[in-house]
Amino acid sequence: MKNVIEMLSGSAKRYPDKTAFADPEKSITFGELSDMVMRIATLFLKGEISGPLEPEQGIGFYMEKNVDAVCAMLGGVRAGGFYSFIDVRQPESRARSVISVLQPAVIITDEEHCDALKRIITARTNEVASGILSDPHFFDDPSADHIPETILISDLIKLAKGCDIDEGLLRMAEDMSYDRMPLYVNFTSGSTGTPKGVAVGHSSVIEFIGEFTKCFDISENDVIANQAPFDFDVSVKDIYSGLLTGAKVQLIPRDYFTNPSLLMDYLADNDVTTLIWAVSAMCFVSIMNGLEYRLPEKINKIMFSGEVMPVKHLNKWRSFLPDATYVNLYGPTEITCNCTYYILDREFDKDEAIPAGVPFANEKVFLLDGNDELVMEVDREGEICVGGSCLALGYYRDKEKTDLAFVQNPVNDRFYERIYRTGDLGKYDADGNLIYTSRKDFQIKHMGQRIELGEIEVAAMAVDQVTRACCVYDQKKQKILLFYTGSADKKDLQESLRTKLPPYMMPGKTTQLDEMPMNKNGKIDRAALLQI
Repeated sequence: MKNVIEMLSGSAKRYPDKTAFADPEKSITFGELSDMVMRIATLFLKGEISGPLEPEQGIGFYMEKNVDAVCAMLGGVRAGGFYSFIDVRQPESRARSVISVLQPAVIITDEEHCDALKRIITARTNEVASGILSDPHFFDDPSADHIPETILISDLIKLAKGCDIDEGLLRMAEDMSYDRMPLYVNFTSGSTGTPKGVAVGHSSVIEFIGEFTKCFDISENDVIANQAPFDFDVSVKDIYSGLLTGAKVQLIPRDYFTNPSLLMDYLADNDVTTLIWAVSAMCFVSIMNGLEYRLPEKINKIMFSGEVMPVKHLNKWRSFLPDATYVNLYGPTEITCNCTYYILDREFDKDEAIPAGVPFANEKVFLLDGNDELVMEVDREGEICVGGSCLALGYYRDKEKTDLAFVQNPVNDRFYERIYRTGDLGKYDADGNLIYTSRKDFQIKHMGQRIELGEIEVAAMAVDQVTRACCVYDQKKQKILLFYTGSADKKDLQESLRTKLPPYMMPGKTTQLDEMPMNKNGKIDRAALLQI
């Protein structure tokens, strides 16, 4: 297999009349999806949307996920391009910065977001025409003067329905494809303020999804509830697990995660069997008592990633769905979704860390110490590094950052071996499981002691009536700041921490919040906490 479209073709042959994707408004079978993808690919190749799409050229999306978006993104992939979803919730200035890096052939949008996209494009057009670079991150590449065309998704679908499939053009595109072509680019925050686009190739997704679905026995009998937006790589596991196995992918609109009763009805009414969710989404359900309202009884696989899962929230899920398989997944975007997994086979104490587990087949995961030497001992910390065929291609149009993160394995002087340095810290337990401990940049030196902020967070989360906890460090004031949500009394929390932490690890300030600020990927926004 050299292209993910082969996943769709296989399922379309085996299950032509089976629903492939569905949202609250629309559904599409594998056979219909395959047909629509070929029609949209023909439009791209004929140049009836934005000029003939060149191989490995990007297609942007400025809209929320839905069934039509799946058709359009796979149509672009079938034509030899790649897709990139631009977060519609980010500031328009940041969206312009993303577009300047991406330089897509076309941006597909919908009625709801069309006006905002016009403002973004107009601002970009004016800057190109005048040479005024009002946004310092807008033109990091002086040649980035391409103004993309735009099209409404409804117009694209209408054009595709009236388009005849051109087998000759499709065959030419297929002949030119190869497995290291980019499939998607997901943008993450950059330390300099310029978003980084993580480019992931077909081969990485093919390799990972093949192992992922085999490991957790995902089949055509499953209904996968897609929680993550398409600009977040958790969605990759949903989309391509469905395409490969014939499972149905049920798309959950973003706003359902503000209405627990609507969400739980949706899961139960659609006979969902599989959740591959961000930790924050699972915590939302448990905090809002969604499981008490209505239990989706057919759920039998629950996988979570993105942050450390608070044990108290995990235990609540397990009390309602005790027979489901629970899996902790670990891995950053740059290694194609996940590199390790841990199947929970026992109970965990509230202050106990859930292991990141063991590597997926054909992935190399190891620890390096500060001298770039292998860490093999139990409980000794090192930076988590990853190698293997699932590594991303690099950061799109950013060779400097790519060369810093994707490097030669420093313990291998015998042949070229590309690895990714995650910046995460971890250690091994006595059973050989990897334990994620913290980020390198969450490790601080305070009062002469090296401190992992994650350790304080775990101690706080073990306190009754604390629902979430997050620690940040105010470098200027040399003060540890603890933020938490829940009904726990602040004094009781501090007294509990004094029984678990040495004096130098005690927070200098503890703040109770109604809710944690979140970034676009559903993780706690630590930078925003520092501004409180």
